[in-house]
Amino acid sequence: MYDNKFLPKLSQNLLEILDDDEFYDITIEVVILRYIYGGRLSLEEYDTSDIIKILIAADELSLYELIIHLQSFLIENKKDWMKQNFGLIYKTSFENDSFPNLQNFCIELMFNEPEKIFNTIDFTSLSENCLISLIQHDDFQMDVIQVWEHVLEWGIAQNPGLPSDPSNYSKDDFVTLKNSLQHLIPFIKFNNLTSKEYMDKVYPYKKIIPKDLRENLLRYFMDQQNNNPEPKTIVKKTDLKGFDSNIIAFQHFELISKWIDGLKITDKVKNSYEFQLILRGSRDGFSSLKFHEICDNQSHTVAIIKVQNSNEILGGYNPTIWNSDGGFSVAKNSFIFSFKNKENIEDYILSRINLVKYAIFSSPDYGLSFGCADLELYGNNRGLAEQSCYDMPIRDADDFLVEEYEIFQIIKID
Repeated sequence: MYDNKFLPKLSQNLLEILDDDEFYDITIEVVILRYIYGGRLSLEEYDTSDIIKILIAADELSLYELIIHLQSFLIENKKDWMKQNFGLIYKTSFENDSFPNLQNFCIELMFNEPEKIFNTIDFTSLSENCLISLIQHDDFQMDVIQVWEHVLEWGIAQNPGLPSDPSNYSKDDFVTLKNSLQHLIPFIKFNNLTSKEYMDKVYPYKKIIPKDLRENLLRYFMDQQNNNPEPKTIVKKTDLKGFDSNIIAFQHFELISKWIDGLKITDKVKNSYEFQLILRGSRDGFSSLKFHEICDNQSHTVAIIKVQNSNEILGGYNPTIWNSDGGFSVAKNSFIFSFKNKENIEDYILSRINLVKYAIFSSPDYGLSFGCADLELYGNNRGLAEQSCYDMPIRDADDFLVEEYEIFQIIKID
């Protein structure tokens, strides 16, 4: 089954794993040895937590066939357990790239059943980025007050010394909690709360909310005449706001809005959006440093790029936040696009994300970066568009120079 060179190396790796207190377990030893030397494997008799340990050991030993089999077994037979232990599964699957099937399981659960994750027994062990992906998802269905309570629960769990009652908080306690939740609070739709919910549940934690937001919310809820207003019927408009662009026109903004909502060019506009200009290259600079200075921690952004000495327009939509951590971000609804000639709006290429976990790359060495160089800017005015993680290339040549570029933050208008 294995050649003579492989077995000594395998045996040594197995000994190293069994000497590691984190992984050593007689169950792992028995299962791995049975598989290696007998080709036999029966998992029904083992606890799911043991199977996870076996999976990690199989990865350490480079037993690729076993890795594939274990992932399939877990997904087919242990879905409920994995949902209840989502934090462990998420952490295990994304620690490296050896478990793509488990990664896809996590991504699908996050986007299709995000509310279930809040009810898992290890919810508070989720990473900040994972939690942000959950609460910012467009299709996320949960009352805002429940989202707020879960976010608070998560923040307090990250700091075990914090009291559960905010009336017992010291100034330092509020600072600690504020630091833990500073990247999450912008994604909570406080305006959808009732006045009573805000005053009872949010206001006691007012010191962790940024001052401008806190003052705006207080004015908003004080203006409400009824502490328990009837639900509003929202009539969707078809107009858009904010077109401070030196590159594209209203028609382009309208089409991008349709793409954000998953519509075709011939469909009617579904939602109204405001496009707020936050960066312009000719005004703010083209460096990667300036991009991250302005755009880090900003979500739902659209990039518009004019290729030098041409009418070609490139761009992309990032529903998640930009950052400088040097890693990839999951963004199910991200896309990139091009107009070969901006004067002909129908001559476009729309390329949606294919490998979701590689949708956005954030690094201080690059400006905006979609996928694995599917569309990225670097240096002062250089760009690259080489199809990899999105479903189709958006231009013929890979390299280009940037004449101008703009970043807009997208705000849905109710």
